[in-house]
Amino acid sequence: MTTRIERLVTAGQFTLDGGTWDVENNVWIIGDEREVIVIDAAHDAEAIAAAVEDRVLKAIVCTHAHNDHIDAAPALADLTGAKIWLHPDDLPLWRLTHPDRDPDNHLTDGMVIEAAGADLTVLHTPGHAPGAVCLYEPGLATVFTGDTLFQGGPGATGRSFSHFPTIIDSIRDRLLTLPPETKVLTGHGDPTTIGAEAPHLAEWVARGH
Repeated sequence: MTTRIERLVTAGQFTLDGGTWDVENNVWIIGDEREVIVIDAAHDAEAIAAAVEDRVLKAIVCTHAHNDHIDAAPALADLTGAKIWLHPDDLPLWRLTHPDRDPDNHLTDGMVIEAAGADLTVLHTPGHAPGAVCLYEPGLATVFTGDTLFQGGPGATGRSFSHFPTIIDSIRDRLLTLPPETKVLTGHGDPTTIGAEAPHLAEWVARGH
């Protein structure tokens, strides 16, 4: 059975520091006809469960704990029996949205999450959030970057729990060292590649985001 990547776009709101913004999020489903992993359970647990269909959901992996990436995670876990994974450095952010329920398991740098022939290596990439991670699957030549790297530059760092020099270090040291043909699948918007983004590092630093 062939491992494939599916994208579901869900809509909702991002709330932090007293502000609220309408957003659309990419929910990534990686697997085959038998089992899958969900990256970032955003906004609509029932829609995500419908996309999973009757396959076994092995894990719900959170790239970070901003509410728009985790708001549907507990409900999806309840619907499917899957465990929620989050880097522990993002627990303070998680508890802003889910004060009464912690994630089930902690992500650590370098660990590998397996399902349906996919091996997702966790890369701790703080900056957008303290516990932000990216998930690299060399067999699919793909990295799932959450809100760390987008088409055109780094994720935002103007709000609480974020830090611009740190996100630049994460992107330079953990992401731009990947093969240039690696596809970058983001938390919002369109995909890009490492090769397309790497030449712009100095420009991002100069801009200061």
